[in-house]
Amino acid sequence: MDPALEKAFDGDRLLFFFALLMMGVAIAMFLKRDTSGGAAAKRKAGRWAIAVAGGVTGLLSGFFGIGGGFLIVPALMWTTGMPILDAVGTSLFAVASFGLTTASNYAFSGFVDWPLTAALVAGGAAGSVLGERGARYLSTKDGRLDIGFSARVFVVAIYMAIESQYAVS
Repeated sequence: MDPALEKAFDGDRLLFFFALLMMGVAIAMFLKRDTSGGAAAKRKAGRWAIAVAGGVTGLLSGFFGIGGGFLIVPALMWTTGMPILDAVGTSLFAVASFGLTTASNYAFSGFVDWPLTAALVAGGAAGSVLGERGARYLSTKDGRLDIGFSARVFVVAIYMAIESQYAVS
């Protein structure tokens, strides 16, 4: 018997459950948003609280096979009181570190389409510069970045829930 619980669900049901999780995270983030323009004081979370949040984030990411960044950012904000910009930067650095290891493994095995990779990296680099500037601007506007993040997560979750139900029908 395969111990991987996620394999007990078909992909469309798993997508629906993931959409529900996204909705819950979006609502929680909206209700606990930082309206101080990103200047919320950081609180020192205990190592156990951070470890538990990391474990839950890893468990959910492993179960759904996606969601590291969207789960890590709220977990960092909730456990440390970190403003969203700091949480995004910390999350991106962690995800980039994990991704670099995995990408290197695939590259050494010959499973990389280098021209496509170059185009994606160039586009991603340009987009990240523009996105960072936009995030800095919005973070100074009474929690608009937090509101925008949670709203977008919620809208995408609704779309995913609807799409997963059409696929099941």
